[in-house]
Amino acid sequence: MTDSTPKTITLTVPGMGSDHCAGIVRKTLERLDGVGNIQTNIANHHVSVSIEEGGPDGETLKEAVEGAGYDVAAVSGGNTKQQIRLTVPGMGSDHCAGIIRSTLERLEGVESIDTNIASHRVSVTVASDGPDGDALKSAVEGAGYDVAAVQADEAEDADSDAEIEEAYLSQARKRLIIAAVPTTLIMLLMMPHMFWQPIPGYLAIIAVLAFPVVFLYGGIATHKSTWRSLKNGTFNMDVLISMGSLPPYLIGLVGFVYPMTSFIEMAATIMTFHLLGRYLEALAKGRASQAIRRLMTLGAKTARVERDGEEVEVPVKELAPGDIMIVRPGDKIPTDGEVVEGESHLDESIATGESIPVYKSTGDSVIGATINKEGRLRVKATRVGGDTFLSQVVRLIDQAQGSRVPIQEFADRMTGRFVPAVLGIALASLIAWAVFPDALRPILEWGATFLPWVNPDASTPVLAILAAIAVLVIACPCALGLATPTALMVGSGIGAERGILIRSGEAIQTFKDVKVIVLDKTGTITRGEPKLTEAVAAEGVDESHLLTLAASVENASEHPIARAIVDGARERDVKPGEVSEFRSTGARGVSGKVGDETVLIGNRRLLEEEGVTGLDALADDMQALENKGRTVVIVAADGKAVGLVAVADTLKQESIEAIRGMHDLGLHVVMITGDNERAARAVADEVGIDEVQAGVLPEGKVDAIRALQEKHGNHVAMVGDGINDAAALTQANVGIAIGAGADVAIEAADVTLVRGELTAVVDAMHLSRATFGKIVQNLIWASAYNVAAIPIAAIGLLHPMIGVIAMTTSSLSVIGNSLLLKRRYAREQPGGEQSTPAQSTQSQAKGGHS
Repeated sequence: MTDSTPKTITLTVPGMGSDHCAGIVRKTLERLDGVGNIQTNIANHHVSVSIEEGGPDGETLKEAVEGAGYDVAAVSGGNTKQQIRLTVPGMGSDHCAGIIRSTLERLEGVESIDTNIASHRVSVTVASDGPDGDALKSAVEGAGYDVAAVQADEAEDADSDAEIEEAYLSQARKRLIIAAVPTTLIMLLMMPHMFWQPIPGYLAIIAVLAFPVVFLYGGIATHKSTWRSLKNGTFNMDVLISMGSLPPYLIGLVGFVYPMTSFIEMAATIMTFHLLGRYLEALAKGRASQAIRRLMTLGAKTARVERDGEEVEVPVKELAPGDIMIVRPGDKIPTDGEVVEGESHLDESIATGESIPVYKSTGDSVIGATINKEGRLRVKATRVGGDTFLSQVVRLIDQAQGSRVPIQEFADRMTGRFVPAVLGIALASLIAWAVFPDALRPILEWGATFLPWVNPDASTPVLAILAAIAVLVIACPCALGLATPTALMVGSGIGAERGILIRSGEAIQTFKDVKVIVLDKTGTITRGEPKLTEAVAAEGVDESHLLTLAASVENASEHPIARAIVDGARERDVKPGEVSEFRSTGARGVSGKVGDETVLIGNRRLLEEEGVTGLDALADDMQALENKGRTVVIVAADGKAVGLVAVADTLKQESIEAIRGMHDLGLHVVMITGDNERAARAVADEVGIDEVQAGVLPEGKVDAIRALQEKHGNHVAMVGDGINDAAALTQANVGIAIGAGADVAIEAADVTLVRGELTAVVDAMHLSRATFGKIVQNLIWASAYNVAAIPIAAIGLLHPMIGVIAMTTSSLSVIGNSLLLKRRYAREQPGGEQSTPAQSTQSQAKGGHS
């Protein structure tokens, strides 16, 4: 019996940035047979399609939408694809990730693979008939890497991730201790045996002590990984460690039948330092990625909800949209929602990086995991589970940390052929010492003058073995593989804490080269809502009387300009009076009776038609206000003009400071707006914009961006609201969505600024440049290290024990250099250390204390 239950397929359509776009997508899909209900969500660019039995699959829907001109970034549900996530603790570099990717790509049904070195995750998208989790696990383990966990990607759970990471760290610690204890005993015995008094049975004692280090619990995982890697035809980093520890131990056993130098001590030491490096790397990576882990664990665990008239406590996972949550002072908001009753200040620093609490009252949106500072709130849940703002941020950071930077291609080309090349160099070194010892020995004699570990008097076989093993252990390119992901880990974590979400490594590299930054006016430079700016009373008229007349009549209107006049009058302590005989004349004006006075408010043409006198006396003031970009209305009482009221979309407080900061970075600032030239130029002059393009419709912004790219060489960034400017953001080399809290469409751009402040653009530019600088520094250091160290080891000047210490130190230095970013930003607070007086005033005006 077949299942006739309709299935739902969800498409992610990044270019669906407006109701117009959503309508086109809906009409396109409605033409397909078997398509039921269609729901579009512009905020997250999702199209959810209910499919009847025998209806189209995900690929058919994708083709239809793309045929309508919209790219489809992802298809989920409907049994068309599945995402499986593997946790691979040993995937510690890009080289390891490359081996795993190439292994999984051979499996039929695998569609895409994303590797995240920071969290040791491999996310695999498979077709409905593709391999399951066990098959993927077997393939990865066949390539030499243990798989700690397999789970559906949607089932991401902070607690389980933390448990996996802690288990890996605990295991690494245990292996290190088991290896370090016998290795320490070997070192304590070696010193007196070599320099003072030979110890009877010394070789047998150290062979027994080193055996568990090299072969059992200490090294078994490394050797198993090596065997599986070689059997699969790949070469991971563990191959070098096995080749550097197994031969010395086995050669050392020859000493039982033929007198020769023992290498068993070296085998144990190499393995122990390798395990030490793995443990220290795990610790350092944990510090580097702690920002995302902190975000994943910051959410509330339980929520108090109203059920059947009573308050009950339930796990957050059981919340559903529409639930009414009770949030008491000091509680965390359990999930994204809307205040339905109460008022309070919320600490939203987790989302915005801004330390000043934000006032919230009925109708305001709130973000899950933010903290209620004082009042009791009733909040209706609007988003739960993976749809919440916090979950989206975690996914975005996870994606950024696992992304690739174009400059990393250099490292990939090196590491792809690195291990086979090192094995070849080690073999060549061994042969060279065996064939040409007399030519190489003078180099050792020279080195012995300043390197205490060099012994030119050792036998030729010993020198050959030492040189070959030194090449193997010094050449591990872990540092090269860690150069990019560790810097991305730290940089993206810092950004998240400061409300800056950088979507990918490519965006970081592109952002640093931006020369032109394009700003939308409304909602970006300005607040996006009209505000009363000036009131000019005619001669002999009191300003408060003018505002009383204007506010009283406009209070009966719902027009945005009317609301701005009423709100502005109240801010000036002027209360609207009662109005009678209210009448609206469409877009031209309004009229009504206030007390004994008949009031008419509108543009000059309307008042001239009505025979109002005294207009000429206000003409100069009206012209001056209009030149500043204001919308001006005239107020008349009993047939005589009594004054002007001006309304404008006012500047955001930080716009002037932000654009000054952009100029300091050497950026050419362009404003593109649909407003008229006069209004646009007034705003541009006030904030210091370099270039203005006015009267540009939304569809014309793409062409405007394209023209700037041709003129300035594809170094253009666009700042918009992330929804209405979706097409322009996509066209720009770097799209920057600026918004506030849960309303921001964080999937809409390369960079998302959760703080609704333009100064965050400057912060993001500084962060991208600093992060890319760390990547370059790491790559230079790691490359120089390997280029310099391998020849030194090959000619015998580097003892293998020194080599393994240097190899570990190199990897840790790269991680440490990346962590310096964290220290640099540790004491900086986004937007400054203290709130400005204006911010304090705004907070108090909203009805509370910060």
